[in-house]
Amino acid sequence: MEARLNLHASPVAAKFAKHIVAAGRVLADSTLPLATQELVKLRASQINGCGFCTDMHSKDAAHAGESSVRLNLVAAWREATVFTDAERAALELTEQGTRIADAAGGVTDEAWENAAKHYDEEQLAALVCTIALINAFNRGNVIVQQPAGDYQPGQFA
Repeated sequence: MEARLNLHASPVAAKFAKHIVAAGRVLADSTLPLATQELVKLRASQINGCGFCTDMHSKDAAHAGESSVRLNLVAAWREATVFTDAERAALELTEQGTRIADAAGGVTDEAWENAAKHYDEEQLAALVCTIALINAFNRGNVIVQQPAGDYQPGQFA
């Protein structure tokens, strides 16, 4: 599959990408566990049908030491027993924050309160920003149809 638009050749897209990648670096330096960040990015990418980001975040998580069992079970996290209660809360917030059109009220108070039991205010801020950022990346990639399978860990570091 060939991309519809060369984002690297566009001055506007290049400037935008510089800022959005910098936002990702801020989140990587936050106190939200990196494993949680990668699980959130992977789950949102699965929901959004972004093959490139699903490929990238599964490889990044594996490269960082995440087990293949957990990576393979992210899509079925509700039924899987390999995730902590905190990770489950983050994945629920991710799903509700990604599928905002599916619920008239957006993220439920229950999902928010559950996440707040496991994460402090700074971690919650990082979690919300991680969800928003990966959804932005997913949408950009899906719009221009970035093909999956050509990402190498550390490529965008």
